[in-house]
Amino acid sequence: MNFAGSTMIALESGRLFGLDYQLLFDAAVTAFNVFLLFILLSFILINPVRNMLKKRQDKITNDRESAETDKAEALALKQEYEEKLKAANKEAEAILSDARKTAMHNEAKIVDEAKEEAARIIARANTEAELEKQKVADDVKQQIVAVASVMAAKLVAKSMDDNDNDALIEETLNEMGEKTWLS
Repeated sequence: MNFAGSTMIALESGRLFGLDYQLLFDAAVTAFNVFLLFILLSFILINPVRNMLKKRQDKITNDRESAETDKAEALALKQEYEEKLKAANKEAEAILSDARKTAMHNEAKIVDEAKEEAARIIARANTEAELEKQKVADDVKQQIVAVASVMAAKLVAKSMDDNDNDALIEETLNEMGEKTWLS
Protein backbone atom coordinates (compact mmCIF):
# COMPACT_ATOMS: atom_id res chain seq x y z
CA MET A 1 0.00 0.00 0.00
CA ASN A 2 1.20 3.28 -0.77
CA PHE A 3 0.70 6.53 0.99
CA ALA A 4 -2.28 7.51 -1.07
CA GLY A 5 -3.91 4.20 -0.47
CA SER A 6 -3.59 4.40 3.29
CA THR A 7 -4.92 7.88 3.30
CA MET A 8 -7.90 6.61 1.44
CA ILE A 9 -8.56 3.93 3.95
CA ALA A 10 -8.37 6.44 6.77
CA LEU A 11 -10.76 8.75 5.00
CA GLU A 12 -13.20 5.97 4.31
CA SER A 13 -13.36 4.86 7.89
CA GLY A 14 -13.83 8.47 9.08
CA ARG A 15 -10.56 8.74 10.96
CA LEU A 16 -8.02 11.38 10.20
CA PHE A 17 -4.85 9.78 11.57
CA GLY A 18 -5.91 6.27 11.76
CA LEU A 19 -6.55 6.33 15.51
CA ASP A 20 -8.26 3.26 16.68
CA TYR A 21 -8.93 1.86 20.11
CA GLN A 22 -5.88 -0.35 20.09
CA LEU A 23 -3.59 2.64 19.44
CA LEU A 24 -5.25 4.64 22.21
CA PHE A 25 -5.00 1.71 24.59
CA ASP A 26 -1.31 1.24 23.72
CA ALA A 27 -0.71 4.99 24.20
CA ALA A 28 -2.46 4.88 27.61
CA VAL A 29 -0.44 1.83 28.70
CA THR A 30 2.80 3.49 27.52
CA ALA A 31 1.92 6.72 29.40
CA PHE A 32 1.10 4.67 32.50
CA ASN A 33 4.39 2.78 32.15
CA VAL A 34 6.34 6.05 31.74
CA PHE A 35 4.61 7.46 34.83
CA LEU A 36 5.35 4.24 36.76
CA LEU A 37 8.95 4.32 35.55
CA PHE A 38 9.21 7.98 36.63
CA ILE A 39 7.93 7.18 40.13
CA LEU A 40 10.18 4.13 40.39
CA LEU A 41 13.25 6.08 39.24
CA SER A 42 12.41 8.95 41.57
CA PHE A 43 12.52 6.55 44.51
CA ILE A 44 15.64 4.84 43.23
CA LEU A 45 17.59 7.85 41.91
CA ILE A 46 16.00 11.18 42.72
CA ASN A 47 15.30 10.62 46.44
CA PRO A 48 18.89 9.50 47.19
CA VAL A 49 20.18 12.49 45.24
CA ARG A 50 17.81 14.76 47.19
CA ASN A 51 18.97 13.18 50.43
CA MET A 52 22.60 13.63 49.40
CA LEU A 53 21.93 17.28 48.47
CA LYS A 54 20.08 17.81 51.77
CA LYS A 55 22.99 16.33 53.70
CA ARG A 56 25.43 18.48 51.76
CA GLN A 57 23.30 21.56 52.41
CA ASP A 58 23.12 20.71 56.13
CA LYS A 59 26.88 20.15 56.22
CA ILE A 60 27.51 23.49 54.50
CA THR A 61 25.12 25.21 56.91
CA ASN A 62 26.85 23.57 59.87
CA ASP A 63 30.26 24.48 58.48
CA ARG A 64 29.14 28.08 57.99
CA GLU A 65 27.73 28.24 61.53
CA SER A 66 30.90 26.62 62.85
CA ALA A 67 33.02 29.12 60.91
CA GLU A 68 30.99 32.01 62.30
CA THR A 69 31.35 30.60 65.82
CA ASP A 70 35.08 30.10 65.30
CA LYS A 71 35.37 33.62 63.94
CA ALA A 72 33.54 35.01 66.98
CA GLU A 73 35.79 32.99 69.30
CA ALA A 74 38.87 34.17 67.40
CA LEU A 75 37.75 37.78 67.73
CA ALA A 76 37.14 37.27 71.44
CA LEU A 77 40.58 35.69 71.85
CA LYS A 78 42.15 38.48 69.83
CA GLN A 79 40.49 41.08 72.03
CA GLU A 80 41.55 39.18 75.15
CA TYR A 81 45.15 38.96 73.92
CA GLU A 82 45.14 42.65 73.02
CA GLU A 83 43.91 43.47 76.54
CA LYS A 84 46.58 41.21 78.02
CA LEU A 85 49.19 42.88 75.82
CA LYS A 86 48.02 46.32 76.96
CA ALA A 87 48.12 45.16 80.58
CA ALA A 88 51.61 43.74 80.04
CA ASN A 89 52.73 47.02 78.47
CA LYS A 90 51.28 48.97 81.41
CA GLU A 91 52.98 46.60 83.84
CA ALA A 92 56.28 46.95 81.97
CA GLU A 93 55.92 50.73 82.05
CA ALA A 94 55.19 50.59 85.80
CA ILE A 95 58.26 48.40 86.35
CA LEU A 96 60.41 50.79 84.31
CA SER A 97 58.98 53.74 86.22
CA ASP A 98 59.76 52.04 89.52
CA ALA A 99 63.25 51.21 88.28
CA ARG A 100 63.79 54.86 87.28
CA LYS A 101 62.57 56.04 90.67
CA THR A 102 64.82 53.53 92.42
CA ALA A 103 67.76 54.56 90.25
CA MET A 104 67.13 58.24 90.99
CA HIS A 105 66.80 57.47 94.70
CA ASN A 106 70.04 55.47 94.61
CA GLU A 107 71.72 58.27 92.67
CA ALA A 108 70.60 60.83 95.25
CA LYS A 109 71.75 58.52 98.04
CA ILE A 110 75.17 58.02 96.43
CA VAL A 111 75.54 61.77 95.85
CA ASP A 112 74.57 62.47 99.47
CA GLU A 113 77.05 59.86 100.71
CA ALA A 114 79.73 61.37 98.48
CA LYS A 115 78.97 64.84 99.83
CA GLU A 116 79.13 63.53 103.39
CA GLU A 117 82.44 61.79 102.64
CA ALA A 118 83.78 64.99 101.05
CA ALA A 119 82.65 66.97 104.10
CA ARG A 120 84.41 64.46 106.38
CA ILE A 121 87.58 64.66 104.28
CA ILE A 122 87.46 68.46 104.35
CA ALA A 123 86.82 68.45 108.11
CA ARG A 124 89.72 66.01 108.61
CA ALA A 125 91.96 68.18 106.38
CA ASN A 126 90.93 71.28 108.33
CA THR A 127 91.64 69.50 111.60
CA GLU A 128 95.03 68.35 110.31
CA ALA A 129 95.75 71.90 109.07
CA GLU A 130 94.82 73.30 112.48
CA LEU A 131 97.05 70.73 114.16
CA GLU A 132 99.88 71.58 111.76
CA LYS A 133 99.29 75.28 112.38
CA GLN A 134 99.35 74.69 116.11
CA LYS A 135 102.55 72.66 115.74
CA VAL A 136 104.15 75.47 113.70
CA ALA A 137 102.97 77.98 116.29
CA ASP A 138 104.52 75.82 119.04
CA ASP A 139 107.76 75.63 117.03
CA VAL A 140 107.75 79.43 116.66
CA LYS A 141 107.19 79.82 120.39
CA GLN A 142 110.10 77.50 121.09
CA GLN A 143 112.27 79.50 118.69
CA ILE A 144 111.16 82.72 120.39
CA VAL A 145 112.04 81.25 123.77
CA ALA A 146 115.39 80.14 122.41
CA VAL A 147 116.00 83.59 120.92
CA ALA A 148 114.90 85.21 124.15
CA SER A 149 117.28 83.06 126.19
CA VAL A 150 120.11 83.87 123.74
CA MET A 151 119.21 87.52 124.08
CA ALA A 152 119.10 87.27 127.81
CA ALA A 153 122.51 85.64 127.81
CA LYS A 154 123.90 88.36 125.56
CA LEU A 155 122.24 91.00 127.69
CA VAL A 156 123.69 89.69 130.86
CA ALA A 157 127.07 89.26 129.25
CA LYS A 158 127.13 92.73 127.92
CA SER A 159 125.20 94.57 130.51
CA MET A 160 123.95 97.07 128.18
CA ASP A 161 121.99 100.14 128.56
CA ASP A 162 118.45 100.65 127.32
CA ASN A 163 119.49 101.85 123.87
CA ASP A 164 121.71 98.85 123.37
CA ASN A 165 118.92 96.57 124.68
CA ASP A 166 116.37 98.01 122.22
CA ALA A 167 118.84 97.65 119.38
CA LEU A 168 119.49 94.03 120.34
CA ILE A 169 115.75 93.22 120.41
CA GLU A 170 115.33 94.95 117.06
CA GLU A 171 118.21 93.00 115.60
CA THR A 172 116.82 89.70 116.91
CA LEU A 173 113.40 90.44 115.51
CA ASN A 174 114.88 91.23 112.10
CA GLU A 175 116.76 87.94 112.15
CA MET A 176 113.53 86.02 112.80
CA GLY A 177 111.61 87.90 110.11
CA GLU A 178 108.19 89.50 110.06
CA LYS A 179 106.38 86.34 108.88
CA THR A 180 107.14 84.56 112.10
CA TRP A 181 105.42 87.25 114.13
CA LEU A 182 102.41 87.62 111.81
CA SER A 183 101.42 83.98 111.76
